[in-house]
Amino acid sequence: MTHCGAEGRLSAAAMRRVREAVSHVINFYKADLRSIRFTLYEHLKVDRLFELERYAHLNREECDAVIDQCYRFVCEVIGPLNPLGDQLGCQFENGVVRTPPGFREAWQKLFELGFPTFTMPLEVDGLGGPHAVGVILQELQSGANTAFTMYPELTRGAADLIAHFGLPDQRQMFLPPMLQGRFSGTMCLSEPQAGSDVGMAKTRATPLGGNLYRIQGTKCWISSGDHDLAENIVHLVLARIDGAPSGTKGLSLFIVPKIWVEPDGSLGEPNDVVTASIEHKMGIRASATAVLNFGESGKCRGILVGGEPHMGIKQMFRMMNGARIAVGVQGLAIASTAYLNALQYARQRLQGSSVRHFKDPDAPRVPILEHSDVRRMLLEMKAKVEGMRTLAVKLAWHMDMALALEKTDPGRSAYHLGQVDLLTPLIKAYCSDQAFRITELAIQTYGGAGYVRDNPVEQYCRDAKIFSIYEGTNHIQALDLVARKLHQHGGENFRNFLHELKDFCGQYASLRGLGAEVRLLREAVQSLEEAALGLMDFFLSGKVDQVTLVANWFLESMAEVAIAHLLLDAARVAEERQMQATDSDSEPSATDSDFYQGKIMAAKFFAQRCLPLTRARTIMLLSPDRSALDIPDAGFSTEF
Repeated sequence: MTHCGAEGRLSAAAMRRVREAVSHVINFYKADLRSIRFTLYEHLKVDRLFELERYAHLNREECDAVIDQCYRFVCEVIGPLNPLGDQLGCQFENGVVRTPPGFREAWQKLFELGFPTFTMPLEVDGLGGPHAVGVILQELQSGANTAFTMYPELTRGAADLIAHFGLPDQRQMFLPPMLQGRFSGTMCLSEPQAGSDVGMAKTRATPLGGNLYRIQGTKCWISSGDHDLAENIVHLVLARIDGAPSGTKGLSLFIVPKIWVEPDGSLGEPNDVVTASIEHKMGIRASATAVLNFGESGKCRGILVGGEPHMGIKQMFRMMNGARIAVGVQGLAIASTAYLNALQYARQRLQGSSVRHFKDPDAPRVPILEHSDVRRMLLEMKAKVEGMRTLAVKLAWHMDMALALEKTDPGRSAYHLGQVDLLTPLIKAYCSDQAFRITELAIQTYGGAGYVRDNPVEQYCRDAKIFSIYEGTNHIQALDLVARKLHQHGGENFRNFLHELKDFCGQYASLRGLGAEVRLLREAVQSLEEAALGLMDFFLSGKVDQVTLVANWFLESMAEVAIAHLLLDAARVAEERQMQATDSDSEPSATDSDFYQGKIMAAKFFAQRCLPLTRARTIMLLSPDRSALDIPDAGFSTEF
């Protein structure tokens, strides 16, 4: 972390470090747009959404142009700022938080281009684009610069919440400046004594008349909690109205601007929101994580969202669920660029001779891509990245279909919404866990060169670790899955999920070239069902602690079954493309043939090398072993 001078400016020494950093900085970000478009259009065929009334104002060509424009923006603007932001971090002195050089200009450019408003509804002056394309825009931005992208993503999430729950005057006052980038947004849940246990929150709200309340309390771990990117910050704060019940049922949600907003939209006086500190972190150092004190002087005012008291958790869950999906996309994004950087390095780095010539001391050195273990690591990264991307787009497609059909076909809309609910904990937990593992594999591919800052993968690894922790730890996601999501609507959502998998296995178990892998998927689906029944037995026999002990294994198995299905379906499409090209008058290009063969090999690898772990996890999950529960506390160590 660098330090500000007395005026809040960088010191001369710090400015020299900035200039030196800028002079050496390059864009490390990489994305495979060919693979992205395959997932969108050849495999999942999301362009069919444009045939529906909700998305009929757009077409594939326009969305492709937005993707291309976003890719140029992230490579030219925020990608080069990523290592610089990591080196300098945010600065905090005399109550002022400053982001790294270049961030303010990037923020302004981002909103000029309109990417944060792509999926916002037309009625609030958004672009009304499909979420299936929106997650790709999120991936590009997060992969290029995770820390920077957190600021606009939280702003978009807060604006979406106000658009959905806010009263007309609240929407009119806050949405335009938020969607223009003049105001940013945050979500304020955690307190020093209440992290995941939100119901223990002590922040108070005292009525001042109408929907106006005095707010007093402290919130911590607030991402984007303070910065210099926008002229105002709109905090969404959970607080308990005086006299409200304890626990989560007594919480209400308030719009608390850093600077008070007058009825005519102009900025008034500071609203008694004080930044006490920002965290010094392992990664995402350019994202200001703040401790905020509300109402130290008794002058902080908040506006009750929607005018409804005690609805805070229900309202905040809209933003929380969006944030959980966004964290999964962050994981995918960093994993993808880490993989592609490792792949480029493996193609260029000459080291050792081919194993086929291991007895020849004069054999030429070969790129490490030719070594078996490097190929294994790269194919594991490729398969998981492409599977996670497909899962993210599939979830977003379900969201788009739910919105498009909510008025014309409520039953089908409910089906798609149920799949969104079911897949959300998988996206958040699996993609964030795998991001850390894939970035670690990327470092291993580089060898010692991956452990130093000359190459980007060590930063990717540090940045990725937070994903499994924030927006609800991954164990909380697993508990949400096994205790709530599996049983929603009498278990119908889970049955629908299994039905799709079984239909696929029944249809393609004899598929030429992929039948063996489809049969492995069928076995994994059976193991997943067996594990689900085992969890139910634990519940019915009162062994709830046994459920909590093994919930993570179930989530990981369910995610890998879902990803195996999507990878095999993508491989099926790739085989069809190859056959269509072969049957046509012109020979397929070598590039196309290699691309489609890569899809097939990734699916085969995942089914053969990753999916069998589902059976092993089921055996562990059903085991009566309670050693982790029965060990005495002092048994962990008698010294501490």
